[in-house]
Amino acid sequence: DGVPKITVRVLPSQEFDELLIQAGYNKIGSAPAQGNRVKAWWTHPTFARVEAIYSSDGTLAITAYHLT
Repeated sequence: DGVPKITVRVLPSQEFDELLIQAGYNKIGSAPAQGNRVKAWWTHPTFARVEAIYSSDGTLAITAYHLT
């Protein structure tokens, strides 16, 4: 919600994070994820929370989805 449709499979994390920040999301935490990846949670005052999965070194955003 609030982010233009992403049409590529992965994005540089800096570009992905900037899209979320421009849409009004704030990162609220991160933790290790399955497969040697990193997950992060983003919150928004009106949209559903987002969980994003990043590469192990944090340079690529691999996937993201709303948590309901």
